[in-house]
Amino acid sequence: MTIHATGTAAATALDTTPVAGLEALLYARVQQFYAHQTALLDELRAQEFAATFTEDGVLTPAPIASAARGRAAIAAALVAAHERRFGTEQVRRRHWQDALRVQELPDGSLRASYCTLVTVVRPWHPVPALGPSAAVEDVLVLDGGELRVRERRITPDHLAF
Repeated sequence: MTIHATGTAAATALDTTPVAGLEALLYARVQQFYAHQTALLDELRAQEFAATFTEDGVLTPAPIASAARGRAAIAAALVAAHERRFGTEQVRRRHWQDALRVQELPDGSLRASYCTLVTVVRPWHPVPALGPSAAVEDVLVLDGGELRVRERRITPDHLAF
């Protein structure tokens, strides 16, 4: 990619140079990508979520967990993790993300990192339960004109000590 993205959206919004405008556009594109991907995750649309990764994409859900390699394995890991945690219980999960940072790497890919917090709501209890919080690090690439995750590493906060 030829667009350089460093800093935050607030910082680039204050800078009116042409390059800063391109940085803001890229930052917004990455945010839109994550908004779409997170909706798929929250709705447990595993196949569609996995399609936001490259064909050979890698998802490492925690430093102590095995990586899922390839879209089929990523989709299967997502469903298995949901079933392991909730079984057949009806829940609505939301992944809240903040502190997005985007940086272009020498090969033209992007390193994106953000914090995430999961909330879980059950039909019989309107107050959400807080789930895990984590740091997420992605390598994003353009694939057929679309942003896709080549590699994702999730580090739950409780394992980061």
